Amino acid sequence: RDLHYPLRRQRQMCIRDSINAEYGEAKRSIHDALCVVRNLVRDNRVVYGGGSTEISCSLAVSQAADKISSVEQYAVRAYADALDAIPVALAENSGLSAIEALSEVKSMQGSQKNHRLGIDCMNKGTFDMKQQMVIDPLISKQQQFLLSSQVVKMILKIDDVIKQGTM
Repeated sequence: RDLHYPLRRQRQMCIRDSINAEYGEAKRSIHDALCVVRNLVRDNRVVYGGGSTEISCSLAVSQAADKISSVEQYAVRAYADALDAIPVALAENSGLSAIEALSEVKSMQGSQKNHRLGIDCMNKGTFDMKQQMVIDPLISKQQQFLLSSQVVKMILKIDDVIKQGTM
């Protein structure tokens, strides 16, 4: 099977593979790569990857939760915990102990005030994503946070409706 991606200025990409599973995986990988390029063309700003952005946001949300004295504090803390899911998944997929890796990087980010520190998935010996040159498009991170916040709001609204209906 052949897969053709017509590109501007008479460029074309052709993938040949005899196994359907590999063909499908190659097609998805190229699609993902083209989406990253599209996002960078739209907005070329980047943030550091490796879970560093999520860890930094988790620490900030946890600090904000400390300032809330009502029951809402628990919801804010749960959101901060949910942000840790990305770095935990990165650590697990890299064969690292997820809890140890996350707690080490979180404590380092908190003590050093360095938002670039993330999970060392490639075992390069440094947690600094700038040194490892691991970046993510800012527009992708913004969309991830926006969608996750919308889901949380939707769940909370459903919870409020159920509580009002039973009273």
